[in-house]
Amino acid sequence: MIIVGEKINTSRKSIAAAVEARDADFIVKVARAQVDAGATYVDVNAGTLLEQETEVLCWLVETVQGAIDISLSLDSPNPAALAEAIKLHKGEPMINSISLEKDRLDALLPIVSSRPCSVVALCMAETSMPTTTEDRVQVGSELIDKLTGSGVALEKIYVDPLVQPVSVDTNMGVATLGAIGEIMRKYEGVNTICGLSNISYGLPERKLINRNFLALAIAHGLNGAILDPTDNLIMATMYTVEMLMGKDEYCGNYIDAYGNGILSKQ
Repeated sequence: MIIVGEKINTSRKSIAAAVEARDADFIVKVARAQVDAGATYVDVNAGTLLEQETEVLCWLVETVQGAIDISLSLDSPNPAALAEAIKLHKGEPMINSISLEKDRLDALLPIVSSRPCSVVALCMAETSMPTTTEDRVQVGSELIDKLTGSGVALEKIYVDPLVQPVSVDTNMGVATLGAIGEIMRKYEGVNTICGLSNISYGLPERKLINRNFLALAIAHGLNGAILDPTDNLIMATMYTVEMLMGKDEYCGNYIDAYGNGILSKQ
């Protein structure tokens, strides 16, 4: 399971304050905690800063990679910011994200096809948000075709079916799960990923909802998640479900998680 640690995001007050003060020690501490907890990538996002975003995103890349030996997920709605940040990244980053929105697609396709990287393909069309499984599969399929047609390897693509709150429409969870399963069946070798927290927006006990949705998503084929890896409960769910789904040879990851104390805090 690919885990993208989500905590370095300027939408979080503590991260915004650290960025404003250029407090590298604080940012590095947050990054290291996520790596120690099992993150495969550390996400860096400065999208709330608008005019400063490019400069801050580049600072985050250099700050985090100067202290930890791990690839980053470069997370921005701004293709120009991503284009500058990727130049500074050491190794192979993840780009989050490309969509079917024309300006974004046209700007990012040359970037993600010009050097080795993984790319999140967000199931967002030009004019509408997907509401059904079929909508998500159609957009995801178009993105896969455009990316592979530009030379991006299928195994480098992570389709994000765009999780939306069940508080708005109780069918959103089912639609997302259906899309994960269909995309994984239709394109052998592709990946699926999602940010979990949108599913629970507006409801009480959000972490409980997120954990259970993660379990269902893994059962439908999800092999990547954007989450807080320092949350032992959600990580324990991941290790347990992957083991029960036959994705953990000899139960090794589960046993390691037990040895690291992750499973003892249930």
